Amino acid sequence: MARNTAGDAGNSGVSGGSGASGDTPDRPDPLPEAERDAADIAAELREARERRDDAVAAVEEHGESTLATVRDALRRADRLLDRYVDSATGTGDFQAYVEFQGEFAAVVEDLDEDAPGHDAFERANEAVDGRRLSESDFERAREALSPARELADRLAEREDAADAVHEATREANRRLGALDDRIDELERLVELGEADLTAPTEELRQPIAAYNDAVRDAFDDFRREAPARELLAFVADAAESPFVDYAAPPSDLLAFLDSSPAEGASLPDLLDYADYSASKLDHYVEDPGTFTARVRPHRTYLERLSAEPLTVDWPPPSAETLRFRREELVSVVAKFAPEGTVARARELREVADHPDYTRLRRAAEAEAELSDAEVERVASGEAAAELAEARERRELLADTLDGSDA
Repeated sequence: MARNTAGDAGNSGVSGGSGASGDTPDRPDPLPEAERDAADIAAELREARERRDDAVAAVEEHGESTLATVRDALRRADRLLDRYVDSATGTGDFQAYVEFQGEFAAVVEDLDEDAPGHDAFERANEAVDGRRLSESDFERAREALSPARELADRLAEREDAADAVHEATREANRRLGALDDRIDELERLVELGEADLTAPTEELRQPIAAYNDAVRDAFDDFRREAPARELLAFVADAAESPFVDYAAPPSDLLAFLDSSPAEGASLPDLLDYADYSASKLDHYVEDPGTFTARVRPHRTYLERLSAEPLTVDWPPPSAETLRFRREELVSVVAKFAPEGTVARARELREVADHPDYTRLRRAAEAEAELSDAEVERVASGEAAAELAEARERRELLADTLDGSDA
């Protein structure tokens, strides 16, 4: 089954207009199997929140400032153990031995006796309170500090748990966005797949294609024959129309052509002049240097000027949009096109007023956008099943993000 019957009804305009689709675009496949399931992501977010809540409660048991005090004392103790493990052990430096024991005892004395983990510091001090120390004594001191270390680690765990919630939330939102996109695609697929593919879309396509062909021909004549300044003045005026998507001409180019019209040269002549050498250009314009500086930088813009912003897309827009567009097209096209082309523009009103416009437009969209395989997926119910599943996954993620599944 052919899906693209747009013919010449419209094409994308390089000057800013939009038009008909070309070959039928392939819709994205269902979400890859490699994508993590929404249920797994929701579970991970719930687990991360539970971990965070437990970590917060663990800190609140003693208070953040108290645990920070324990952490600071532990850092002092660790630094002393690392610094003196060589110099204060065995037959090492006696002075270092004395300094170490004094400083380590001070750490314990500075910590309030009621502070959690205080007994761990006392046991560590006892491990290194000997007349002669060995590396094993330092190791026993470190082991004795383990309960205090677990207390201090509660602060880091709270931060790590908060980061885990942030990452899990971000992943859930990313997946939610992907599901939103997928749901939009599937809703569009199901909607188009239910269109009447036997509908006589030619009743819309033929008058639109006839207008588009006529306006392209008229614009080509205008572009080829009219002075460039007149053509650009038209484009500047048309660019102010909301339903005519021309990009406004560069102001410096307009000003230059108004003050130095290059003997009324047409746009094709203007583009030819832009390639001439200064000596050759001197035969055609009064100031070759200024001409080159004003025209050559805008060559791409000038080359791309076409009738496409004046054409009607295929598949066509909504009937209401086409009615508004028709009013502006009649007014704009009448400024350069012959009456026959303007008459074609007026006939677009009859197209928009077609009693079956919505059904025919939907059929045209289906013809242009759907492949045979996609039509079959809708007919078999596969697309609707995928849509229902995607909506369930989205609801699960949304509820988890909102916390309403708790």
